[in-house]
This record gives sequence, C-alpha cells and structure tokens, in this order.
Amino acid sequence: MPTQFMGEYNHSIDAKGRIIVPSKFRELLGERFVVTKGLDGCLWVFPSEEWESFSEKLRSLPVANKDARKFVRHFMAGAMDAELDKQGRILLPQNLRDFAELEKDITMVGTGARIEIWDKKAWEKGSTYDNMDDIAEHMGEWGFGI
Repeated sequence: MPTQFMGEYNHSIDAKGRIIVPSKFRELLGERFVVTKGLDGCLWVFPSEEWESFSEKLRSLPVANKDARKFVRHFMAGAMDAELDKQGRILLPQNLRDFAELEKDITMVGTGARIEIWDKKAWEKGSTYDNMDDIAEHMGEWGFGI
C-alpha cells in the first residue's frame, strides 16, 4: 500500500534551521528522504521510494522543451537528501527556507504521497478554499468523481 501522509502539524524552526518532524510522519518517511522546492511557495518532502517515482517522471520530460527543462530544474536543483537526527529533526538549508519564506512558525501538512512544509501564516492564508465546490466540479476532468 502506498505511503499516506495525513494531518496538519504546527512547529517552529530553531535558530539553526531545524524543525521537528511529527512522529506519525517520521514512521512513514524512513531513515532517508528528499526535501525539495514545491509549488505554491512550500517545500515538498518525499520518502525515498516516492522521490524515485517522481524523479522518474521528471526524467521522462522532453529535454528539447524549454518549460520542461525549467520544471525539472525547479525540483532537481532544489532537492536535498535528508535524514532525521536523534531528536526527530531535520535541518533545512537556508536556500530552501528562503524559497518557502520560512522564518519561525511552520505548518507541516500530509498530502498523501508527500509532506508539504509551509510558513504558518502562508498556510493559514492559502488553505481557506471558498471555491471548493467549484474546484470539486472540475475534478472529473482528471478522473476523480465523487
């Protein structure tokens, strides 16, 4: 069965740029995993097997297409191998913290196959979907019918 990250957890970044990974997420991540730039201004965290699947899709994109090259660079150049320390924390390098505008308070969100790391204020602002009914109507276009 595929990994299923669920839930929303609030934490803080310490002075060295470390964040605590919730225990439920730690169990699913395994010893080594990948953190990279995501979309919408957050970071994405993948267990190794999910990263392999995702990066395989990236490798299949046409090199001759300029947008495809930019898309691949976004995720691959921002990617880092990560592992938990003995306290269940990961160190986020400055470039990734800058990308996601992470300063102090963060929210980690389970989104199925991956985790997203958000600045808490950005998450609170962007996670209110007044148009969810409208969005749901279009999910059938991707084969998701309710």
